[in-house]
This record gives sequence, structure tokens and C-alpha cells, in this order.
Amino acid sequence: MNRAAKPRRTIEAMRKRLIFALDVPTEREALRLVDLLRDEVGLFKVGKQLFVSSGPDIVKKIRRRHAEVFLDLKFHDIPRTVAKAAAEATKLGVSMLDVHAAGSVDMMRQTAREVTKMARLRGIKRPKLLAITVLTSLNREDLDRVGVHSSVENQVARLAKLARLCGMDGVVASPQEVVRIRRECGPRFLIVTPGVRPASADIEDQKRVMTPEQAIRAGAKYLVIGSPIRNAADPAAAARAIVAEMQRGTRLPRKG
Repeated sequence: MNRAAKPRRTIEAMRKRLIFALDVPTEREALRLVDLLRDEVGLFKVGKQLFVSSGPDIVKKIRRRHAEVFLDLKFHDIPRTVAKAAAEATKLGVSMLDVHAAGSVDMMRQTAREVTKMARLRGIKRPKLLAITVLTSLNREDLDRVGVHSSVENQVARLAKLARLCGMDGVVASPQEVVRIRRECGPRFLIVTPGVRPASADIEDQKRVMTPEQAIRAGAKYLVIGSPIRNAADPAAAARAIVAEMQRGTRLPRKG
């Protein structure tokens, strides 16, 4: 085998694990970034701002560009409402979608059933279902304010185990809890991590962060990164640099 082949495969594998956050206000800007970055990242995250601005059509237009979508609407409501909303998201052809684990057992289980049913009915691939644990903008003091008297790590682990029990494919959690989740939920459980910033980047409103290399080394499956790519003078080059940093995270640290 060509010695260069393995590093190239590793780079491609890392590229597929990078999710770019389309946190922009207009469809025009979003599609410009999709066209610019679709060969540099694995998925595009469509969140509330863009979805409210542009509606479901933005997902369809991204998919028509042969790009994958993580629909990040963080559904949290009564079980039937969330399950039906997730089923509609499935019809859009998204690759991932998320709900709040705090919605508890019935909500997550009904959502898993409705999404699986809709995917079979449409003859399409079932999207990966993720449960939001504790937002990366929150810390221990924030949890105390809302009556959760637990450390962030313990609360994240508790919600991750509940999500796994309810048929979720994985969770969204900060990189600081990845090692604990991986230990308690196993090697196949997906961990999607926002709150990832290159060392030189501003952490903005995130409170629990790591670099891409650190997050991959900890055991994260996917990294969600937005502004460090979006605000770069050359977004494509910034994405490639992050993928290279992710690849470094797959190397074992030297002993001694």
C-alpha cells in the first residue's frame, strides 16, 4: 500500500466528522458557504436562526447540493408534538436531528419510534437521533439557578445514559464530558461536540471548550465549529486546518 494512502484516508475520515454551523441570517449567505465548503466538511448544521429565516426549503436546497444536514432545532415539548415534528424533519432527508434529553423517557422513545416509522415509510435512511444534554453555555452555577443541584459532568452523564436507554443514537455535549460519556455509554454511542475552538480563536459565549485535537483525542465523534471557519479570511483553508488538527488528535501521545 502506498504510504501516503493511509494519511489521506485519515484526513477524509476526519473531514466527514467536521460539522460546519450555518449560523447566518439569510439563505443567500448559507448557500454561498455551502458551495464554498461542501468539499471541506462532512455536514452543515441548520439551527433556529436560519430555519426561522428561510424555512424548510433551506434544508432541501442544501440537500440538492449533495450536502448532508444536521437539523439542530433542539425540540423540547410534549412527547407527541416532538415526535411528529421529528417525523417531518425526517421527510426532509436530514442526516441528524436533535431533541432535549430533559424531555425525558416518553418524549425520546416516541420520537425514536416516529422517526424510524417515517424513514421506513419513505424508504429513506433514518437520521441519527441526538439528545441535548447540558448546553455548552451553561456551568455549575447556571444549573443551580434552575434547580439542578449536580455537577455539570454528573448531569451530562445522567442524561446521556437516559438517552441511550431511550433509543437515541447519541448526544450533544461539551468536549469536557466526552471521556465520561464514552466510559459510561460505550464506544459506538455518538458524541457530537460543540464548544470546540482552535487555540487562537475567541470562545465567545461558550463556557466549556477544548481544541479540535483535544476533543478528538478525548473520544468525540463529530465536532461542530462555526465562527472560526466562517469569520476566517479563507474559510476553506480554515476548515482544512481544523481537519488537520483533528487528525493530530488520532495520534497517541508519546510516552515518557
